Amino acid sequence: MTVDDFVSNRSDNRPFEDVLRARLSRRTVMAGSLAAAATTFFAQGTAGAAVASRGNGRGNGQGQTDLIGFEPVTLANGGGVNPSISPDYEYQVLIPWGTPILAPYPEHVNGSKSAADQEVQVGIGHDGMWFFPLSRKGDHGVICINHEFGRNSHVFGDESVTVTIGEDEVVLPISLEQVRLSQAAHGVSVVEVASTGGTWDVVRGGYNRRITPNTPVEFSGPVAGHPALGDPSRPSFGTLNNCSSGYTPWGTYVTCEENFNGYFGSSLGDDFVPNAAQDRYGFTSTGFGYGWELFDSRWDLSSADADGEYNRFGWCVEIDPMNPGATPVKRTAMGRFKHEGVAFAVGRGGRIVAYMGDDQRFDYIYKFVSDSNYKSMRARGMSPLDHGKLYTARFNEDGSGDWLELTIDNPALAAEFADQGEVLVNARVAADILGATPMDRPEWTTVAPDGQVYCTLTNNSRRTEADAANPLAPNADGHIIRWTDTDQFTGTSFEWDIYIIAETTHGTEESFADADGLWADPDGRIWIQTDGGQKDGLNNQMLVSDPQTGQISRLLTGVPGDEITGLTVTADRRTLFANTQHPGNGDPTLTNFPVENEVPDGTTYPRDCTFVITRKDGGIVGS
Repeated sequence: MTVDDFVSNRSDNRPFEDVLRARLSRRTVMAGSLAAAATTFFAQGTAGAAVASRGNGRGNGQGQTDLIGFEPVTLANGGGVNPSISPDYEYQVLIPWGTPILAPYPEHVNGSKSAADQEVQVGIGHDGMWFFPLSRKGDHGVICINHEFGRNSHVFGDESVTVTIGEDEVVLPISLEQVRLSQAAHGVSVVEVASTGGTWDVVRGGYNRRITPNTPVEFSGPVAGHPALGDPSRPSFGTLNNCSSGYTPWGTYVTCEENFNGYFGSSLGDDFVPNAAQDRYGFTSTGFGYGWELFDSRWDLSSADADGEYNRFGWCVEIDPMNPGATPVKRTAMGRFKHEGVAFAVGRGGRIVAYMGDDQRFDYIYKFVSDSNYKSMRARGMSPLDHGKLYTARFNEDGSGDWLELTIDNPALAAEFADQGEVLVNARVAADILGATPMDRPEWTTVAPDGQVYCTLTNNSRRTEADAANPLAPNADGHIIRWTDTDQFTGTSFEWDIYIIAETTHGTEESFADADGLWADPDGRIWIQTDGGQKDGLNNQMLVSDPQTGQISRLLTGVPGDEITGLTVTADRRTLFANTQHPGNGDPTLTNFPVENEVPDGTTYPRDCTFVITRKDGGIVGS
């Protein structure tokens, strides 16, 4: 994810640090005790159910089967110019930025690029993704992959021009062509891939397509046609800053729009003053410096062309990977905020439940519950993601929690908003009013086989008042929490606890910080991916954790300046796909990956790409 350093939550809701301090004090979980932090919840017996299908697990002599048996990447080997992987594993590189997937199939160019070429190539900023099989063997399928962001200096290549704004030097576009190039690098790629003789490659087939900020989209749910979206006669286009994602039981892909505010700016410069709603979502006169507003008025907050346009982003967007002609749909009942990702579960009565994090310092965790059985709804021509209730989480210090209903039926919200559409467009404000708990950048969520829900809280360096009972203030390295909902995911209360406190791992072979990506596999392993300043000389990494034993093993480390993100598997779980995003931060003097030079040549631009990871013995990945 891109880091929006701006704190937009100015509510006086009780911060999570206060709740956590009291909670940890009650549970005597101290900063130096990783084992206590990692196993506290399970000691209560809430997760004692046996986990089946353990793949290549190894016996531990106590009647259990270890979930993790691979030799990990050591601290000494985890900080090089090129990736490192467990000696028991191997990887192949697939679909780097610029891979042609549509006619006329232009090859990637190291340096100057064109918008027309980028529109038919894999985008930049590889992030969340999922694999949709086309064969029972798992050797053929469609990958939907998000493209979160690409810095102008990297995307424009040799055409970059540095300008000075105030005291800052930035790379801004110098033409509409460059704006279109930047836009075409964003969005989503849908790519057909297949393995031949163990080697994966792109299939130039009919499933391939690119979805960018200029692709037609539809709105559904309570906000469709709402005045907050501006002129209803103006067509809706695009998706951007696509961070993580989710996949539905009916076989569609849901991509999540995160830091959308950073693409808007104002031609008024310092004279631009955001309204209260814009301010709560972090809109400013310059955004993140993309400069799209300089040549495309749709992104100029001071232009009539942007009226309501800024409310058309910040949603979950459903894409049908098996129907290239289907228009992407923004499912507004799931709320508007900086969606990191979404994890789906099937709750009581067959209702769909979706867990989501709002990735900003001091923002909230949400869940959505459909009105009724998802199969019945679909049979009646209704999307389960259009009809349901949105909730936000309040964490209590005794380990309980409450899901607060974000609907116009709530008197506190009816006093502030005209209708449910307004509530959803301003979900952050509604959550402020109800007293949701401000969190430390909630990112990926995942639902484990035992029904526990996990969420990464990447970090929050703005915290103060550290003490022995509160190891997360300041929370420079982040932590992972988990909870169990009542009533089979659909209830309005939950029990929560800490899974891992990242700072307690430093100086050990389990060292990691800034947990971001997260996945619970069918055997119960918790996969952790990082994005941030790792310690102990490490690059960002992918680790596997066993909740039963507290073991954490490092499977992969990336390259300098990158993020390890995105995680999906084939149906047999013999092949795993993961991504390196912004390797070297685009600097060819740091790394040339996926070209693996011992010493970077300074001219070959590094490219975001996907790792295809397998065990050398052909076993279950993670085992």
